[in-house]
Amino acid sequence: MANINKRLAVIFGDVTLGLKGPDFHYLFSYQTGGPESLRIQGKEWLYRSPKPTFWRATTDNDRGNQFPLKSGMWLAADQFIACQSITVAIDGQTIPLPIAPENNRYSGQETAQEVTVTYTYQTITTPQTTVEVSYTIQASGKIRVAVTYHGQAGLPSLPVFGLRFVMPTPATRFIYQGLSGETYPDRMAGGIAGEYEVTGLPVTPYLVPQDCGVHMATDWVTIYRQAVLDNRLHEPVETGLKFKMVDQPFAFSCLPYTAEELENATHHSELPAPHRTVLSVLGAVRGVGGIDSWGSDVEAAYQIDATQDHHFEFEISF
Repeated sequence: MANINKRLAVIFGDVTLGLKGPDFHYLFSYQTGGPESLRIQGKEWLYRSPKPTFWRATTDNDRGNQFPLKSGMWLAADQFIACQSITVAIDGQTIPLPIAPENNRYSGQETAQEVTVTYTYQTITTPQTTVEVSYTIQASGKIRVAVTYHGQAGLPSLPVFGLRFVMPTPATRFIYQGLSGETYPDRMAGGIAGEYEVTGLPVTPYLVPQDCGVHMATDWVTIYRQAVLDNRLHEPVETGLKFKMVDQPFAFSCLPYTAEELENATHHSELPAPHRTVLSVLGAVRGVGGIDSWGSDVEAAYQIDATQDHHFEFEISF
């Protein structure tokens, strides 16, 4: 353990690991299988624990080439996933999982310069595979996230692979550095690199709701929120949370709906009223195709091979 002047207080609860600094308090849960609270400058940024995401709402071309019938098991895997194991490392040293009664050995005064919590998930696909998500928290409050999918022979092509964050209230706007407009792996030629601001959480008005709002080749994105769920705060201030690439750009979408909510609507009038921000940070995205009026499959170069490993990293800061 580090000395107290390194600022990152480590709180060993019965079912959570708390990490605290002057402007933040994080809770990593052993029950929900992920971080369940990122409280920064008094504002909560998580509504549910982030989980790996594998599904996108089917596009017109997906329906035309029957992709959902081939890869539909990823929809179930996106909704239901089991946390298989959890490890905790303090300043690079793995410790026994500090759940009760193991946590009773600690004094309540422990600090660290860096803490890593790693969750290993097992999919409900046939055959099964695993995904590892590690969160390395520094004394500054910055979080480095590493996401690894382990390829498995016999699994069908993936729609997407990433990590989904659901925030408590709708975002007012987001700013990102990457390509202009809505882009996909096979729809990037028209994108112009730059810094862009998007107001609110727009949903592309396709005739039938479907996957939309993906931004490829992103260096960073900052999500801004003002509304909170705390009724005591009558004049909440807009604050932002930044997601920045590590080593290579990522893709993202920032919408008021999950993939499943979009999937269930046949008209935009059937979508629920926006209540949350759904940020999907994506390491791999399937192309949209559209070669011959929505019938042919996406070209092989723009498909995601589920038999191969996939890995990406990013940082969260404020």
